[in-house]
Amino acid sequence: MKSRFLLLPLFLHFIIQATSQEHSDVTIVVKGSALVAETSDSFVCATLDWWPREKCNYDQCPWGESSVLNLDLTHPFLAKSVGAFSPLRIRIGGSLQDQVVYGFPNPGSRCLPFSKMIGGLFGFSKGCLSMARWDELNHLFQKAGAVITFGLNALYGRHRAQGDKWAGAWNSSNAQELIKYSISKGYNVDSWEFGNELSGQGIGASVSVEQYAKDLIELKAIMKESYKYKGSVAKLVAPGGFFDQQWYAQLLRDSGSGTIDAMTHHIYNLGAGNDSHIQVKIMDPQYLSREADTFRILQLTIERNGPWSSAWVGEAGGAFNSGNRFVSNKFLNSFWYLDQLGMASKYNTKVYCRQTLIGGNYGLLDLNTFVPNPDYYSALLWHRLMGKGVLSIDVGGSSYLRAYAHCTKGKEGISVLLINLSKFTRFSVSALNVLHVEDDDDDDSDSDSIKASVEFGNREEYHLTAKDGNHLSQTVLLNGTPLELTEEGGIPPLNPVNAIAKSPIDVAPLSIAFVVFPNLDAKACLR
Repeated sequence: MKSRFLLLPLFLHFIIQATSQEHSDVTIVVKGSALVAETSDSFVCATLDWWPREKCNYDQCPWGESSVLNLDLTHPFLAKSVGAFSPLRIRIGGSLQDQVVYGFPNPGSRCLPFSKMIGGLFGFSKGCLSMARWDELNHLFQKAGAVITFGLNALYGRHRAQGDKWAGAWNSSNAQELIKYSISKGYNVDSWEFGNELSGQGIGASVSVEQYAKDLIELKAIMKESYKYKGSVAKLVAPGGFFDQQWYAQLLRDSGSGTIDAMTHHIYNLGAGNDSHIQVKIMDPQYLSREADTFRILQLTIERNGPWSSAWVGEAGGAFNSGNRFVSNKFLNSFWYLDQLGMASKYNTKVYCRQTLIGGNYGLLDLNTFVPNPDYYSALLWHRLMGKGVLSIDVGGSSYLRAYAHCTKGKEGISVLLINLSKFTRFSVSALNVLHVEDDDDDDSDSDSIKASVEFGNREEYHLTAKDGNHLSQTVLLNGTPLELTEEGGIPPLNPVNAIAKSPIDVAPLSIAFVVFPNLDAKACLR
């Protein structure tokens, strides 16, 4: 009964939305005089998980041959899909990472994959990553120009104490061997992440914050020693769990200055993969905005307890337990995904890792065909158009129009992302020529003077819509053309349409638009 009352506001929003006008004029103002936040060059990230085909939820087993241990690394679509980002950050990790041993087995032992096991963590035995397989993975990463974050086993050497609590010091020997081996082979491991969902109460297992901090100090020392002849040290990121403010703050304080380079947290704010209300949640702006509190509080926690660190989203799949089979690989999911990228970037999040590149229901690539799903193209457009500099944007009108603004990537100008969550309202977004804001010279004035900056030239528009108007389609249209692989299996060109810069932008119901203003003089972006 309680859950019904909690969901009542979501349905009320739809009733209100249904009675709204079919056409709405909206004004947006982007403040181009100063950055409000900054992401990294490899902000867009995707994960590879360890789950074997036996991982099942809700009478389905959606992982197939997508595990780090058995994914077909020679599939022709894979390297092309990763390489199109140039670069794409790939985070290797997931629930089973704290049961992975690295292929330096004891004499006489074999390097075996995961298998179902009663009493095992998440119902599985330990698994082994052979160095031959690690070599194959890195061959793909080097070919595709990927940047790698690798999640280390943080339970190695510990024992289960009581319930889900694990005790004892971490045995660093196996991880140290993997780090040294990777350095010797010249592999581009940009960062090492310590543990997966062991923070706070943990998911399946937990480690006390005091012990976690001690182990991170040890790992940092190992990394400094291992990289001492390389010129630069890979980053250390942790704890790869769900944000717990008190736990995260203490981890920063106890591990000390300069130990943790990035604080990683996970997001599954749409609920369980079998939640029948996921579509409603995605299209409700108030529901989506709730996650802003997590980003804001984490940002403050880092500023107050460890300003040497930064915030990363280490894993985010929307719906947990492998995603939703009817939504997570469809066009509608891009509304949640792109809104997350925009929201996270406003709070100085440096990296956002999507669960997954392939595997489960939420893969950017189809599990069986390796053909890109709609979210792949959403991620690629963001990566190519939205630069590191984040700008403030004010939106007047309906809450169903979400808007985010960044400096354009790799060139002058400003890129704006517009997300129309409404099924019924077409937005005419005007006054986009009023974008450049400068401080008023009058010290007694608290206001800014707004100057028209886009009075000439054209802008570039990239409109994403669903095939046949079906928001649960697995095919996305760019400016009316289906995005499909070329005959050679390559990523299709993502070409814009041009429009007069000062004319209104037409944003159709349940559509997404990236808009680039190449001639906009935004002082914050001229650096």
